[in-house]
Amino acid sequence: MSQAPAKLGALPSLIFASRWLQLPLYIGLILAQAVYVYHFWVELVHLIEAAFGNQQALAAIFEATGQKSATPPGHLTETTIMLVVLGLIDVVMISNLLIMVIVGGYETFVSRMNLEGHPDQPEWLSHVNASVLKVKLATAIIGISSIHLLKTFINAENYTDKVLIAQTVIHVVFLLSALAIAMTDRLLHPAAPAGGDAH
Repeated sequence: MSQAPAKLGALPSLIFASRWLQLPLYIGLILAQAVYVYHFWVELVHLIEAAFGNQQALAAIFEATGQKSATPPGHLTETTIMLVVLGLIDVVMISNLLIMVIVGGYETFVSRMNLEGHPDQPEWLSHVNASVLKVKLATAIIGISSIHLLKTFINAENYTDKVLIAQTVIHVVFLLSALAIAMTDRLLHPAAPAGGDAH
């Protein structure tokens, strides 16, 4: 027979209820997600218009991708298309990161969503906790950093060697940080043995 939960005192109840102060933060992240969706579609529309020869859209793309030639080409080049597509992928990956923070953070730190059995429940949410969330966020940040680094290398002629080296070093630091977080999580929460002890 389940035991009824003990009634909290006034101060513990206030402290526990303070978790709802995080709700406006998650709502703010949802609004930031909406801004990213708008930005994605603006960039995609520019790409499509430029593909059909719109010079104004082409100039906007050329400037947005950081290409510094005095006279932009009169048509889309493979490099420009690649930079725009990588930018769109970057937006999607940041959006995925936002979803992980919003859904996982709310579920972990604010309140249960009771999504068990829901057909659209994310697979990772069933076993999420603060430690797992940190590892997943670190992995997502590495992916975003990889996209940024690839964009920089593709457009390397428009960057100084100092910028290229700095971005590479920062990416390596992200990799080492994620590795350290994962190893710390493994030490704090060792995996259970595959088979139980036979007695």
